[in-house]
Amino acid sequence: METNNATTEKAIFAGGCFWCMEPPFKKLPGVLAVVSGYTGGAKVDPSYEEVCSGTTGHAEAVEISYDPRQISYEQLLEIFWKNIDPTDGGGQFADRGNQYRSAIFYRDESQRRLAEESRRRLAHSGRFNAPVVTEIVAATTFYPAEQHHQDYCNANPVRYQIYRQGSGRDRFLRKAWEEGK
Repeated sequence: METNNATTEKAIFAGGCFWCMEPPFKKLPGVLAVVSGYTGGAKVDPSYEEVCSGTTGHAEAVEISYDPRQISYEQLLEIFWKNIDPTDGGGQFADRGNQYRSAIFYRDESQRRLAEESRRRLAHSGRFNAPVVTEIVAATTFYPAEQHHQDYCNANPVRYQIYRQGSGRDRFLRKAWEEGK
């Protein structure tokens, strides 16, 4: 994390397909950049194909650069939870495997504490009938994905919408958050 005088901080979240995790954050005031990439594994500078194979230990993730004077880490956590299935330990929606796990990669003790408090509140909220299994782990090196994966929803809107609708993500999110408790 940057010094107290800095105006930019970073958050790293994994929520399945990184294409689907970019849009909810990009539109927020105070979010300066959202980069799709890979983190949490051992392979140095992995490719998309390597991560998708499930052999690198990395998860598809997004790194969010934000101005904490305009948006807080706690607000980013709220958006994160509302865009994943926190009860699915086997991936997210149509994407299965450890490379599509949900995780919060904390960058310092403050982020760790806030993430754990947020997960605890969600787990005790009664919103889900299954345990909240999203990991909270220390951030490691974040590797940006290849350029053609950045801002995929805008660069390939038709393909993105077909993928998103077919994945089951939107159906789940509507049921969990709009129709939920």
